[in-house]
Parts: sequence; C-alpha cells; structure tokens
Amino acid sequence: PRVDGRRMARGSIDFDLPEPEIIVDVEEGVATAILKRPRNKAHMLIEEFMLLANKRVATLVNQKYKPYSIPYRLHEPPVQSKMMEFASIAQRFGHKIRTETQEAYIEDINAMNVAVEGTMAATILQPLAVRSMEKAFYTSKKSGHFGLGFDYYAHFTSPIRRYPDLLAHRYLHKMLQNELPIHQETLEASCKHCSQREQLAVEAERASIKFKQTEYISTYIGNEFEGIITGITEWGIYVEIIENKCEGMIRLRDMTDDTYEYFEKGRYVEGMRKKIKHQMGDIVAIRVKRTNIARRLIDY
Repeated sequence: PRVDGRRMARGSIDFDLPEPEIIVDVEEGVATAILKRPRNKAHMLIEEFMLLANKRVATLVNQKYKPYSIPYRLHEPPVQSKMMEFASIAQRFGHKIRTETQEAYIEDINAMNVAVEGTMAATILQPLAVRSMEKAFYTSKKSGHFGLGFDYYAHFTSPIRRYPDLLAHRYLHKMLQNELPIHQETLEASCKHCSQREQLAVEAERASIKFKQTEYISTYIGNEFEGIITGITEWGIYVEIIENKCEGMIRLRDMTDDTYEYFEKGRYVEGMRKKIKHQMGDIVAIRVKRTNIARRLIDY
C-alpha cells in the first residue's frame, strides 16, 4: 500500500503530488534538466514514522500537560463552497465527489486519487483538490488536523529546518523534566509569526522553481511539446508540458486558427467558426513562443 491503511480508514487524505527535481550545472548554475522527483516505498515509510512521531508528541502534551502547550499544527475543514466548486470540476472528469459531509468528501477524494493515479487527470485534479482545502497554520490553542484525520498534531521531526519544531522540542523537554510552570506568554505570537514566515518560504520556493523552469525552457524557443491544459481564463489557456512540468500560457490572440471565446460557466474556450473546444485535461500540442526569465513568464 502507498500509505498506512489504518490512517486512511480513520479519515486521512492521501495526495501524491509529483515534485520537480531540477538538475543544475554546477559551474554555470543553469538548469540542464527537469525530472520527476522519485517517491518510493522507503520515502513513504519514513513519512509514516514522521507523522506518527508528530501525532504522538501532540497527543502527549494535550493529554498530560494542559494547560501548557506547544506550537500545534492546525488544519481546519474546507468550506462548503470550495468543496462544491471542486466537486463540479471532478464531475467533468467522471468522478462524483459528495459534499454533504466532510467524511464523505474525504472518502470520495481518496477514491478519486486511487482512480487517477498515474494518469494525466491526476495532474489536474489532485492540485485542485489540495486548493479546495484550507491552509494549515501554527497555533497554541487548537490541535486538530483535517487532512491527516488526527485529533492532535504538531511539527516535531524537523528542528534543524523548522523553528516551530525547535520550539516544540524546547517546551517538551521542560515538560518531561517537570520544569513547570513554563512561561508561554509569547507562544501564540510566535506561532503567528512562524505561520507568516512559512507562507513567505512557500512563495519563495515556488518562485525559485518557476525561475529555473523558465530558464530551462528558454533554451527550447520554437520547439514543440505535448502538454495538458491545466487552467483556462478569459485571456488564455494554461498548459503544462508533460515531460518536464513547465507551465506556460497560450494567449487566445495567439491561437490563430480561429477566433476563440471563453465560456466561464463551463470553463472552456471554443472557436467561433470551427467550434473546436478546449477545456481542462485536454492534451494539446504547443510551441514555445517566448520567455521572460526575470519575470518567470512562459508563453506558448
């Protein structure tokens, strides 16, 4: 199995989102290849042990050391409107997602993830499912994690790279040594600060990946690739190249075989004369038109 079956049965959600691995020339510092980062059984086993450690520490503190706390990791349930919006998109791909209850939503999301594993549909549906969820954050006041299905959860296993984990270590050490009371007047402010810094780090990581993807694809101006439509707006179509996951936009004005119109209700574009329709999940042939590395923009 890909993950702990018992965890899944208790309401955890399993997403297997492929991460790009960017190969960089050591001397020149430029991207020379973009691969899919491997995730094998050893990775999954380590992840399960990390989740277990995080859960166990949070549970211990909640059950034994109240009113003292550590930086818990809170993930709230998604709002109804976001669940319904994703369900309507999944329906177009042939997957029924119930939104009446959170339990039904999780069950159907997991069933969809299993069904689309290894297919092009996963490229569209899994990232959109993640976006339908609320963002997790740090707090000293609550501890439930919707996505994992845990009543108690904290980040504990990465103190060398995450400050909330280091705080958890410091507070837990004092608790285990029975050094009470622990002064926690500033803990909630620290949690808020860590959540803000985390969001900046996520944005920086995304920007750095997009920068290297733009740098890489800039060497292929004029080349043709096969891609999948990942998004549609009134001004263009977003396409992700299948072999390297470089996403760019085809502007409607650059689709010269017809005059295309955007239909917001169905999220598709259609040619006015030939009636050719393009929608999310379609496989298309694209040509790299231009790039702007500084602005991290790719036009197809």
